[in-house]
Amino acid sequence: MASGFFKTPQAINEPVKDYSINSPEREEVLATYKSLYNKQIQVPLYIGDSEIVTKQQTNMFPPHDHQHCVGSYSIADQSHVEKAIEASLEARTSWATMDWEQRAAIFLKAADLIAGKFRSKINAATMIAQSKTIHQAEIDAACEFIDFLTFNVQFMSEIYSEQPISSEGVWNRLEYRPLEGFVYVVSPFNFTAIAGNLCASAALMGNVVVWKPSDHQVYSAQVIMEIFKEAGLPDGVINMVMGDPEMITNTVLSNPHFSGIHFTGSTHVFKNIWGKIGTNIQQYKTYPRIVGETGGKDFIVAHPSANTKIVSTAIVRGAFEFQGQKCSAASRVYLPKSIANEVIDNVKKDIESITIGSPENFENFMTAVIHEASFDKLAGVIDRVKEDNEAEIVAGGTYDKSQGYFIHPTVILTKNPHYSTMETELFGPIVTLYIYPDNEWEETLKLIDNTSEYALTGAVISSDRKAIDSATKLLVNAAGNFYINDKPTGAVVGQQPFGGARASGTNDKAGSKLNLLRWVSPRLLKETLVPPTDYRYPFLGK
Repeated sequence: MASGFFKTPQAINEPVKDYSINSPEREEVLATYKSLYNKQIQVPLYIGDSEIVTKQQTNMFPPHDHQHCVGSYSIADQSHVEKAIEASLEARTSWATMDWEQRAAIFLKAADLIAGKFRSKINAATMIAQSKTIHQAEIDAACEFIDFLTFNVQFMSEIYSEQPISSEGVWNRLEYRPLEGFVYVVSPFNFTAIAGNLCASAALMGNVVVWKPSDHQVYSAQVIMEIFKEAGLPDGVINMVMGDPEMITNTVLSNPHFSGIHFTGSTHVFKNIWGKIGTNIQQYKTYPRIVGETGGKDFIVAHPSANTKIVSTAIVRGAFEFQGQKCSAASRVYLPKSIANEVIDNVKKDIESITIGSPENFENFMTAVIHEASFDKLAGVIDRVKEDNEAEIVAGGTYDKSQGYFIHPTVILTKNPHYSTMETELFGPIVTLYIYPDNEWEETLKLIDNTSEYALTGAVISSDRKAIDSATKLLVNAAGNFYINDKPTGAVVGQQPFGGARASGTNDKAGSKLNLLRWVSPRLLKETLVPPTDYRYPFLGK
């Protein structure tokens, strides 16, 4: 910053378009969807200034139509990963020293491109690749991604403005340096915005990135790279490689310039990566930053005072939107006996009205789960419950993969609060209910706290303020995002910073400046304006 203290544009959450019948955005996204669906693309590796198409390719199929190929993507070998690391380090010097407002301008432009020119494309790509309804795609790929980019710029300026005090004759300054090396980004399939933000948040603060997207999100990941390039992101700042995850991870973690990981994915994988970092710690130039958001077994607990329609709506939306493929999705529900039957009846009626199919049909509330392995796991859970005396299926329980990987919304009722589906993350449209005695409110809260290894999201629904107070206190460590009279999903950037603890991650709160602080290494500059010229202190005098 050579000539001014610049103010960034005020960040405002991007309005969600409703895609109502005959609206221009509805017609545009449908036309874009059909255009993309009926052609094949070839996604390259993005390494430095090169887009590399390799001999080894993997085909891409929409989850809702698994016989329809929409293209292929290139598979990297170890040499490609090493080249990506080299390219990132080559780009680092100029990127790290670029004035912050220039970096900000790139990502602000990216946000405007998503809001305008690329909105229908990134939404349609997300609908195809991840089988999201237009509502879910709009919230994710367009609005949340835009919010991440614009709010992060604002957060960056706030961080840079936070300076220490200075005493007489001394000028203290705090410089927020990027990490010394490169950042490894591992992103999940379920949110296009998360994939983009994992890369962009680190890059915005002056870091360079080697990015491995999920195999099942490459189609929309390519659109992210297209947007970043058009926004003016210099070559090598973000490098994208696909392939064997273990090979890529091992190659990255064996490099002495590895300086951090930004991860969203499974708890098991994250713990494995953390272990490898620990094993390799002696060879790193700096202590790596380890930032991860992992699994969840998210709860809803209803108090006897709760409105039954509020509870049932929270269950249906929280458990079944995007087929339950959110780490924040409602997965276990605790109902008091006095209102349980009414809540269950409400849920059943709602499920009867839910339509399932292709995201191209805007009448569908649900589409397909992400791939066959997920389908088989979930179908297996349903089959086991049908044979189990400890639980029963009270709604749904059907599935079909003849054309797409469709699991119908399923509600399990168990008498065992530690039944497997109350404790194990399923990542699909299956929710388990447990009925507790009305007079055991605090005992139930303690049960909730001790049931799961995760602590990502949770919700309490009650019209009794004392009950809300006790739930808030007794569940203080059970969820990083705690919702009162709402479903446990739907965190908004800048409003509800997102992340959990325990086995759910490092709780570094994406959507806030807390996350950005993880991608800087502060340097304190103390300048003495008139230095002393005599070593003797006054106390030494006679």
